[in-house]
Amino acid sequence: MAGMDGGRPSIYPTLLYADAKAAVRQLTQAFGFAELAVYEGEDGSVAHAELAQGNGAVMLGSKGTGSRFDEAMRNAGPTGLYVAVEDVDAHHRRAVEHGAEILMPPTDQDYGSRDYMARDLEGNVWSFGTYAPEIPG
Repeated sequence: MAGMDGGRPSIYPTLLYADAKAAVRQLTQAFGFAELAVYEGEDGSVAHAELAQGNGAVMLGSKGTGSRFDEAMRNAGPTGLYVAVEDVDAHHRRAVEHGAEILMPPTDQDYGSRDYMARDLEGNVWSFGTYAPEIPG
């Protein structure tokens, strides 16, 4: 399949957080991501983390490490991410139970998707919905 290597996604959104440990907790507890790996720096910061959701994943780390990526992202604003999930309402309930800030409740869209929007602890906007475009092979 084009763009795939052994079933691995070819695109990984990458985020930096002032409190990456809190971000990992929120993404796993409220948004249902599975923790694949978390590597800490000597100072206790998150040097690199990988979290999976379905057949995709995000990478994240701590701000302020001085790495080339950290420097490049210094003035970057919040990001918007979309994650396809099977049961939007159950996913939304989980997010609410864990105190996520909901920006839009589950809503049926004109194009056939059902989705909701939430903001994470550092301002990134996460959309979760049933729309999952097929990537041609």
